[in-house]
Amino acid sequence: MALDFSDDRQFTRRMMRAELLDAETERTLALAWRDQRDEQALHRLITAYMRLAISMASKYRKYGAPVNDLIQEAGLGLMKAAEKFDPDRGVRFSTYAIWWIKASIQDFVMRNHSMVRTGSTSSQKALFFNLKRVQVQVQREASEIGEALDGHQMRERIARHIGVPLHDVEMMQGRLSGADMSLNATQSGEDEGREWIDTLEDDRPGADDLVSARHDLRALRGWLVAAMAALSEREQMVLRERKLREEPRTLESLGGELGLSKERVRQIESAALGKMRKTLERQGEDVYSLLV
Repeated sequence: MALDFSDDRQFTRRMMRAELLDAETERTLALAWRDQRDEQALHRLITAYMRLAISMASKYRKYGAPVNDLIQEAGLGLMKAAEKFDPDRGVRFSTYAIWWIKASIQDFVMRNHSMVRTGSTSSQKALFFNLKRVQVQVQREASEIGEALDGHQMRERIARHIGVPLHDVEMMQGRLSGADMSLNATQSGEDEGREWIDTLEDDRPGADDLVSARHDLRALRGWLVAAMAALSEREQMVLRERKLREEPRTLESLGGELGLSKERVRQIESAALGKMRKTLERQGEDVYSLLV
């Protein structure tokens, strides 16, 4: 199935007017695609949720990539989600698709953000997309209690907040603050000098890496489902409303619905993430960073 992105604005307007699917219709379409490879059912499912992909793509405009390219990558992630989705799991397609859309967009942004590779591990990925936001949060929290943090203390708190090693924070800050340099520049500054590009190793993934990546993606889905299932109903509800919604709800609004204080809702959210982190970390190193 192909999506026409030739006219970005026209495509976006058309997708935003697409139908909204109820749970029963969504399941019927997903089953038709999974069991019968019904392309019309797939097209209807994808079209209905392209508004979600477009909305998520728009949040990454600040990284400098063309909006049309971001939408294309979001669409690819959505189609991958449709290919892998199992309607018998009892999870709504939009909830499942968010992870694939986000991964597709983030991989594209990181491939194109700089001439110099910014990072490829899950911890580096978490840092790339959360470093500035977490830094502002840490600074605000310190200011509220009248605490002045030096550079090292700031990096330590960022590392603890995101759950990554301190040296990864230091490395990412250095990479994001540096400017790009042409790889065709000569090392000696002379015409006959060797170019920097001649010193680089070929880091393209081999066939074994690609097979391993596909296996990891399949495993990740099962881990996430199991980690969520281990939480209480209230913890699941808080995480869905705070982490999985297109527009996350505030602590205050959730507190009003549950009859709890904002601080208590924050504690429930933190405890639920902590439980998921422990569950996921038992499966493999750095898995939790995908939730950040």
